[in-house]
Amino acid sequence: MLKARRRLFVRGGLIGLLVAFPAVGCRPVPDQSIVELGTEGRHCGEDPHCINRLHPAIPMAAAVDQGQTIVLHTRNASDFDLDPNSTYNDPRRPGTPVHPMTGPVRINGAEAGDMLAVTLLDIEPGPHGYTSITSGGWVTDRFEERLRVVWRLDRTSAVSDGLPGVRIPNASFPGLVTTLPGPQQLHLMLDRERQLAEAGGSVSLPDPENAYPAGVCGPQGSHWEECLRSYPPREHGGNLDIRYLGVGVTIYLPCYIDGCGLAIGDLHYAQGDGEVSGTAIEMDAMVTLTTRVIKDGGISARGPHYEGPSSLLDIPSSRFYATTGFPLKEAGEVPPEMEYLQSDKIAPLSNLSRDLSLAARSALLEMIDYISATYNLSREQAYIVASVAVDLRIGELVDAPNVGVTAILPLDIFEGSPQEGR
Repeated sequence: MLKARRRLFVRGGLIGLLVAFPAVGCRPVPDQSIVELGTEGRHCGEDPHCINRLHPAIPMAAAVDQGQTIVLHTRNASDFDLDPNSTYNDPRRPGTPVHPMTGPVRINGAEAGDMLAVTLLDIEPGPHGYTSITSGGWVTDRFEERLRVVWRLDRTSAVSDGLPGVRIPNASFPGLVTTLPGPQQLHLMLDRERQLAEAGGSVSLPDPENAYPAGVCGPQGSHWEECLRSYPPREHGGNLDIRYLGVGVTIYLPCYIDGCGLAIGDLHYAQGDGEVSGTAIEMDAMVTLTTRVIKDGGISARGPHYEGPSSLLDIPSSRFYATTGFPLKEAGEVPPEMEYLQSDKIAPLSNLSRDLSLAARSALLEMIDYISATYNLSREQAYIVASVAVDLRIGELVDAPNVGVTAILPLDIFEGSPQEGR
C-alpha cells in the first residue's frame, strides 16, 4: 500500500495536515487538508512531482478537490542550484532541463470541456535568483558579450553585486501555468510546430534529453516523440511570462483532459514586459494557490484569460522615463526574427509597414543606450536591467506605416542619482 507523506504545516495560527502522494499513484486527500508537492531531490529528475514536458499520458502527481489549498515548491527555469556557495556538481550538464514544473495535479470532478480557475494566494521567493543574456534575447544579436547576474532575494526586493545601485521591488509571479493538452490538441500543436520548423522558423521540437518524466518523455519513454517542449505558451497556458499574474490573480485555463492536470513553474521575482534578455529574475519559490472548476465553462480558442487587482498593472515606481520605437531599420538589414521568411522585399527597405516586432526592437535599443549612458552601466548590464524592469507597451496600431511601441523605465529602482545630462 502506498503511504502518504504527512507533516504539520502552520500558517496564520492554524495547523493543517499536509498530504502528498508519489507520482506512481494518484489518490484524493481528505477535505480541509493542504496538499504540498515538489520537495524531493536535488533536481527535477529526482522529484516524482516534477515534469518538464507536456503530454496527456503523463501521470498525475496528486489529486485534490477544488477549493483545497495547494502548496507547490517550484524550481528555477534552468533547474540550477542557485546557492553561490554550493559545491554541487550537476551530472546532467551540458543540456540542463529547461522549465521544470511542479505537478501535474488532478482536480477531482473536472472533466474535459470544463474551465479551471486558479487563484494565486501567496508566493514565497527563494533566497537567490539569476538573470542572464541568452541567445533567445530580443536584441542579443547586438551584443557580443554575455552576462549573468546573481541576485539576493527577500520578500521586499532584489539586489546584486553585479548591478550596484539597482534595487528591484518584489513582483513575483509564475512564468509558467498550464494544464495538460488532450490528444486532439497535442497533435494539432505538434503538426503546426513541425510545419514551422520545416519552414525555418524558431521552434523547439520534442527532444528526449533530460526530459521528465523519463518514463513518458525520456530517451526510452513511451511517447518521447510527442512530448511538447515548455518554451512557448499555447492555448492551454504554459510559458506565458505575463508579469501581471501575481498574487491575487485568477487564471482561467481550459481542461482538455479529465482532471485538467495543473502544473506550475518558472517563477519570476520580477520581470519587465517582454523579458527581453531571455530571462527575468529566475528563482526557486513556494506557491500557494487554490482552484475552482467551472462546469461546461467553454474552452478559449486562443489562450487563457485572467483577472485580478488593477494594482498589478502599475509600474513599481513613482516616476518613469520612456523611449519610443517605430518599424525603422538600416537598408540592407534583415531583423533576425524575419530571416526564415527569405523575403527579397525586407532587406532593401528602411521602413516596414505596421511591424510591431521591429518597433519594439527600436524602442528597446534606445532604452538600453539611455540606461547605459545615464547610470554608468555597461550595455550588457543595461540589457539585464531592461529585462527585469522595463515594460514594452504598444502605443498605437493604426498609424500606418509606423505603429508605435514605448519602453518604460521605472526610475525608483536606482538608488543613486543619475548622471547629469537629462
